[in-house]
Amino acid sequence: MTAATPEKHRPSLWQRAAQVLGHLPSQCLVCRSWPSDWICASCAQVCWQPGLRRCSRCALPLPASTDVCAGCLRDTPLLQCCHAAVDYSPPWDGMVLRLKFHQQLAWANRMAQMLLRTPGVLASLQQASVILPVPLSAGRMRERGYNQALLLAQALCRQAPPGLVRAQVEPRYLQRLLDTPAQAGLDRAARLRNLRHAFALRPGLQAQDLGACPLLVDDVMTTGATLGAVAQLLQTRGAPAVQALVFARTPAPGQ
Repeated sequence: MTAATPEKHRPSLWQRAAQVLGHLPSQCLVCRSWPSDWICASCAQVCWQPGLRRCSRCALPLPASTDVCAGCLRDTPLLQCCHAAVDYSPPWDGMVLRLKFHQQLAWANRMAQMLLRTPGVLASLQQASVILPVPLSAGRMRERGYNQALLLAQALCRQAPPGLVRAQVEPRYLQRLLDTPAQAGLDRAARLRNLRHAFALRPGLQAQDLGACPLLVDDVMTTGATLGAVAQLLQTRGAPAVQALVFARTPAPGQ
């Protein structure tokens, strides 16, 4: 099957303005106080826990002082490590939806700020040989006009400490061949079936183009099926270690 290459996205004038205007005062995302930064100091203390212990392999919250959750000890994941800034729950799910479906592109900058303050993220950015945003299908890219994972990856590199990130963001290395059905509400097994043969690498790409440690970037990780499918593809092409950064991680049932 020949991959359909997504059209290159050129942000419109209002989209570029939205990224700049995102730095201006507005309402707090949580308590709606005005004027405020995107989240006021009081709400940030309650809602955000940047030091929360998470599994180093799948980014699920850990109940005890351990580095790897029971699920990852039982079934070794394809990712060498994965970091998330927050759980996919209020108010952070609203931030994702604003970026993803309502063209409020400035939220990518806010997500990057939070990720950069999350333990382990700077180390992963520094180790990365190439930074790969998880792609959209050609059809979804035309419909939405932008890839939120690419915006997040670019914001991370732009806001990281000077000289830390040596890798390039490469939005064309990965291709999504299939516009898979919506993944919401599906369990991991169903998601894996949806994603079978969904991704490919750009024709002609060599192992040296990927390097020793490709870094995947996405907005949300639900079961890990998407990132796992991409990691498996990269490993078949010679990448020995694949890491990932996501803004939000869906908690496991019961957490």
